[in-house]
Amino acid sequence: MSDVTISRDGHVATVELQRGPTNFVDIDLIAAIGDAYEELDADDAIRCIVLGSQGKHFCAGANLGERVKDDGDSITQEATRHLYREAHRLMSNRKPVVAAVQGAAVGAGIGLALTADFRVGSAETRLSANFCRQGYHPGFGTTYTLPRVVGQQKAAWLFYTGERVPGEAALGMGLLDWLVPADEVRAKAQEVAAEIAVSGPLAVEFTRRTLRSGMVEAFRQATYNEAFEQNLLRPTHDFKEGVTAMNDRRAPRFERR
Repeated sequence: MSDVTISRDGHVATVELQRGPTNFVDIDLIAAIGDAYEELDADDAIRCIVLGSQGKHFCAGANLGERVKDDGDSITQEATRHLYREAHRLMSNRKPVVAAVQGAAVGAGIGLALTADFRVGSAETRLSANFCRQGYHPGFGTTYTLPRVVGQQKAAWLFYTGERVPGEAALGMGLLDWLVPADEVRAKAQEVAAEIAVSGPLAVEFTRRTLRSGMVEAFRQATYNEAFEQNLLRPTHDFKEGVTAMNDRRAPRFERR
């Protein structure tokens, strides 16, 4: 797990992504986070997990370029399903997770943040489900997790527009649970985790299991639906234009084809 490290401090463990400054995720990185969660689930001394990342941004999106087979002009559907199968593991671990969200959490990044139980950010934090802005269908289970957190109407707006939500607004709509100065995000996440760890560990785990009952199945179904729709959009002109425009840092010129 060279790109993911685990550190322990009493009953709290920190899982850190080490692909700064952007921490783009791919299949390997998501699998490594899943492996870390499983290791910590088996460690009776650990009662809560902090998910953090080095660098400027929590996670600026997904990069499947090195692991995804290109079939002509389109990325194969199976490859995305592989990524999502790994992502399912981030919903099914036993112990609570507090995400320390600094900088950008965009696309797959907001999806990763939403798998956590709680999120800590700052005024500089920016969250965005910018899939449609790239001519793409939302993914990483966000069609389930985002409406669950902010409500159906607000989620639809965030999906359709790709709006970047700053820290204070994110706190107001529930995307963040605590807002602190930028240099205190990790410390606050660890403080929150330590507060959870004071409670009875079995009681917390069993309560979490009740609260999250059905979530893993709903997340799995959402990613299945997302992968299907994404596969339909990948060959389109609009998807290719969206990616090109993003790389060129310009407004896309979509043609509905």
